[in-house]
Amino acid sequence: MARTMNISDTTVDRTFRIATGAAAVAIPLLLLLFIVQLTWGSLPAWREFGPGFLIGTEWDPVAGRYGALPAIAGTLLTTFLALLFAIPAAFVTALYLADAPPVFGGILSQALDLLAAIPSVIYGMWGLFVLAPIMQETIQPFLSETLGLGRIPFFGVDGDGFGFLTAGIILALMILPYISAVMRNVFLMTPPMLVESARGIGCTRWEAARDIMVRYGARGLLGAIFIGLGRALGETMAVLFVIGNISEVPTSLYSSGTTIAATLANHFAEADGVLRAVLFALGLVLLALSLAVQIFARYYLMLTNSSRGEK
Repeated sequence: MARTMNISDTTVDRTFRIATGAAAVAIPLLLLLFIVQLTWGSLPAWREFGPGFLIGTEWDPVAGRYGALPAIAGTLLTTFLALLFAIPAAFVTALYLADAPPVFGGILSQALDLLAAIPSVIYGMWGLFVLAPIMQETIQPFLSETLGLGRIPFFGVDGDGFGFLTAGIILALMILPYISAVMRNVFLMTPPMLVESARGIGCTRWEAARDIMVRYGARGLLGAIFIGLGRALGETMAVLFVIGNISEVPTSLYSSGTTIAATLANHFAEADGVLRAVLFALGLVLLALSLAVQIFARYYLMLTNSSRGEK
């Protein structure tokens, strides 16, 4: 009986090891297949336009001239604005929820998780019918005229409610629940003894959070930010409703433009020939941007290991 059980356990262990190994190998293999597919599909575009495609500003399907710079610049600008708005709000929200009374904090945490479940098209419709009119009639005039920010280069003087600033706000609202939920869990994983010790020697709540909770959970906090960053880089429908969908390099925060994901959604259904290859090339650029961000994050963590007391 014991011999049968040992043989059975060995078989289960071997099967489990093979299954987990196959799953681990499948992840980089899938990424490699994405890269190969996008590269192969974009070859006609690279042959036609060369590296100048990345800095080209013209987008004229009739004349067969395409440039990726407006979509790339729009993607980077909307993502930057989204993170600029979302990260501070997500951080303070997570910090409050981690230290809130269990009943009250639990209700707010559930509400935060429900926000993450709202489809992006709903955010886009809300942005189109609610946020864009408010931006045009109230927020943009207040920022430009009342606060005088219109005198700042690139900020913008007036707008129609659509554009990069509105798209950035929509993206910030979308990624905030993801970032905040992960940050909240990271803060809750901090050993209570460390926090109580810091408060016991006279640290304020902010000092304990900054010097203990943030330093202890630096990897998790950075991971939360990059989850939001990945969502913002590839978001399509919400941005499509409010950005204006004009293939132009950003001239102000109020100007209309486009992103890589919005360009793909707008043109891929009827794309053929060179245009199809151009869209594959844009997809490859978006994938490269995402990978570059992840590589930079890993490199930054390696450089700062010693400052956090890690090996």
